[in-house]
Amino acid sequence: MAAEEDRPRILYSDSGPEPPFPLQMEGAVISGFGRGSKELGIPTANLPVDEAATPWIADAKSGVYFGYASLALPPSHPDRQTTAQKSTAPRHQSNPRAPVDAAPPSTTTTEAEQTGATEASKGKGEEGPKQWQIYPMVMSIGYNPFYKNSVRSAEVHILHEFASDFYGAPLRLMILGYVRAERDYASLDALVRDINIDCEVARDSLARPSWTPRQGTVGGSAGEFDGAWLVRD
Repeated sequence: MAAEEDRPRILYSDSGPEPPFPLQMEGAVISGFGRGSKELGIPTANLPVDEAATPWIADAKSGVYFGYASLALPPSHPDRQTTAQKSTAPRHQSNPRAPVDAAPPSTTTTEAEQTGATEASKGKGEEGPKQWQIYPMVMSIGYNPFYKNSVRSAEVHILHEFASDFYGAPLRLMILGYVRAERDYASLDALVRDINIDCEVARDSLARPSWTPRQGTVGGSAGEFDGAWLVRD
């Protein structure tokens, strides 16, 4: 099936997520099928589909979803952000009511700060408190008919370009909406085109005050949506 290039880029009303959303899912990032970056140019962070830990997923429709991902990157990761350097997140550009005291993302860590944080953690014999960073994401839940997967998977494409991998990092997902059903495709190019449209749908749908977390996103601004679970210790 060809990509539906004329499908709408903004889903749901401006008032925010509607039941049964939001849905929550979490776990440590695992290696997937190895196709995201190599074949598609669309890297994914994968989570195990565990119905015991995530009961709602047993009845969830297979297909594409969108929402937010929260990552707790290790101190040495180049995309980890410093707490000390964080400045106040700007209000959402179309939302003057958004709070300005949300904990926003800021600049990345310097090499000295990364080294210091790593050594401090070693000295305590532990990683220390997790520092969660929120990003918009689009994800698929299902079997991927194009590849004929025999095992149901949850593959997450975080809408951010990372400097390095983060296998094993804690990942939380807050799923806010359903984009479309799974499809088979006549070619790899058709699959990639449709995934790129999914990314546009996610970005545009989330770029509204009631769909933007008060806690702020990496490189983004604060909105009205309560994303406290994404950053909770």
